[in-house]
Amino acid sequence: MATINLRNESLVIGHFRNIKDRLFGVKRSKNEPYVATDGTGGGGGLSGFDTLPVEMQFLIITFLSPQDLCRLGGTSRYWRALIQDPSLWKYFLLRDMPLWSSIDHLSMPDMESLERALSESSESESRDFMADYLKACPACRGLWHQSRPAYEAVTSFLKSMVVTAEPRFAMFGPGLEKLEVSLVTTMLNSPNILPVTGVTHRQINGIGSGISFMYSDQHKFNILTLYSTNRTERERARLENVDVHSRLFTQREDEDSGRPTFHLAPNVQEVCRAVDGFIFVTNAERGKESDEAKEREFAQIRAMLEPVWGPSSRPLLVLSCTAHEGPECPRVPCLKAAQWLKLNLLPNPWMVQDTVAETLSGLLDGILWLLRHSGIRL
Repeated sequence: MATINLRNESLVIGHFRNIKDRLFGVKRSKNEPYVATDGTGGGGGLSGFDTLPVEMQFLIITFLSPQDLCRLGGTSRYWRALIQDPSLWKYFLLRDMPLWSSIDHLSMPDMESLERALSESSESESRDFMADYLKACPACRGLWHQSRPAYEAVTSFLKSMVVTAEPRFAMFGPGLEKLEVSLVTTMLNSPNILPVTGVTHRQINGIGSGISFMYSDQHKFNILTLYSTNRTERERARLENVDVHSRLFTQREDEDSGRPTFHLAPNVQEVCRAVDGFIFVTNAERGKESDEAKEREFAQIRAMLEPVWGPSSRPLLVLSCTAHEGPECPRVPCLKAAQWLKLNLLPNPWMVQDTVAETLSGLLDGILWLLRHSGIRL
């Protein structure tokens, strides 16, 4: 990985050197300094900062925030050309994506373009990687997303005038059952993060309707947890690191592709018709999920979100969950989780949020997104 980063840095620096040579008109050797001349670069010639070697300029740029980079690009023609260079933002995407804690259906970058080696990029690259970065970076995402059209704002206002029941979400997935720390148990015992407001008595075809929580001391919501089997079998499977037969689905094999297909049990069908959205908890501990398990997870999500059970506008929150936080529990980046779950193939709005079962780190960010996409005004 370090070798790849160094190669990518060298390629970006090479682009910078070409830009400088083009704007200031004189081809120089790699280590020969630039000196102020006749101002052909615009803005009155080269200043002291401009005359630094491009390697030093690149190093300084790597420490700046996206907002500072955009400001720097407005200072001169030269810096605008550097900051708008596609290879720079492609480098930033490749460097920073593994560190981001969330990604959603609006901010997911074009992975096909990114997976091409940086050396394949050219100065005439048509892809706007700067826009991709600003849309995808969690720190910039809220600033980038445009405000809603006027008609959507009016619709949201009218909905807010109607008193509705608390939204309900079905929560399922292997991360509920295979981690050393139970996410649900931590949620039930963390009143300072998500206070429990009560256990509802409504039943959906024999399945309890779950537990009601309070978000930000004012918004109630209900989570119905769907486990694959009973507690004893789940614990045995976790300790023995084996899969259990899920009672939520019936599994078949597609005759053409050979891939597994899942169909919901009748009581789960009733749940899917009744809820306002879904929470899928995946096991994000590095090396714990096989390719077969990933394919199975994708098929189960598709089965739950089938249009026959409800509108495709219902949101899906994916909690990319580990038991603990820190180097002793390395995690799969949320972008990789979105890839292996093939979320870009879903018509529903979705978000992947890094979460830790032990501390509930990241959970509130995911719940905020889920409530907003369920029509709750926050």
